[in-house]
Amino acid sequence: MKRFLLTALAAIALGQAQPARAADTFINILTGGTSGVYYPLGVALSKIYTDKISGTRPSVQATKASVENLTLLQSGKGEIAFTLGDSLALGWAGDAEAGFKGKLDKLRGVAAIYPNYIQVVASKSSGIKTLADLKGKRLSVGAPKSGTELNARTILAAAGIQYSDLGKVEYLPFAESVELMKNRQLDATLQSAGLGVAAIRDLASAVEINVVSIPAAVVDKIGAPYVKATIPADTYTGQSEAVPAAAVVNYLVTRADLSDDIVYAMTKTLFESSADLIAAHQAAKAISLEHAQDGMPVPLHPGAARFYKEKGLLK
Repeated sequence: MKRFLLTALAAIALGQAQPARAADTFINILTGGTSGVYYPLGVALSKIYTDKISGTRPSVQATKASVENLTLLQSGKGEIAFTLGDSLALGWAGDAEAGFKGKLDKLRGVAAIYPNYIQVVASKSSGIKTLADLKGKRLSVGAPKSGTELNARTILAAAGIQYSDLGKVEYLPFAESVELMKNRQLDATLQSAGLGVAAIRDLASAVEINVVSIPAAVVDKIGAPYVKATIPADTYTGQSEAVPAAAVVNYLVTRADLSDDIVYAMTKTLFESSADLIAAHQAAKAISLEHAQDGMPVPLHPGAARFYKEKGLLK
């Protein structure tokens, strides 16, 4: 009987001890295509979280970027995601034309990170030098209903151009667009990404290019969240002059049901690891605490808000 009681007590103690060993928290980082900027930054974040947030198991998922990322977050299939500001605002509103079936009410903000430059690049042989020159030409506008494709529709419409005015429209990710341009099957590509995006660097090293200007008047016609920007000279091989462009802020977002402690830790390590992020891509140079809440289209997650309060950025 004594042996039985001791065995039973040991089993009970073991059973009570088991729940105290919390399972790893999965952090699935939703990014974009592997040749864009989201993906290398997502890989860098994954390593940072692995090294600095104990009890987590980060992973990186390549996606079609903004619109898909937000939809996946809403359905609980990711913990943190990269997105363009206009896509985030449209997702929060549940804009059907942008590809959202309803209001994405579970989205919560983490941080504004860096601006996406809307970059229109044509092969020099195509003769395309202005947006108007795109009429009758073959253009890739990004994956269907991606953040890039939403940018393409908006920019072209403000310039008085519809898809029907183009010779051919391809809905392709960055790398595939570049391959078709190398093979002379496309005349131009519109890519919404950080400066120095790998796909355009690859293109410029293979063929002569023209970086097409987006005039200030076009950007002013659209208004927020689009802003006037400049692609500095020599950003890409053969681009000897600065080129006017448009930009939209990128954000990191999460889900409302994720724990405050996890989101606090993800936000804190993001801003404490700038050197690692910049090593992954130069676009991360623009990430700063000062601008972390700029224009956030959705409510901040309480975990992120706690971090900003500690830094004196929220009352």
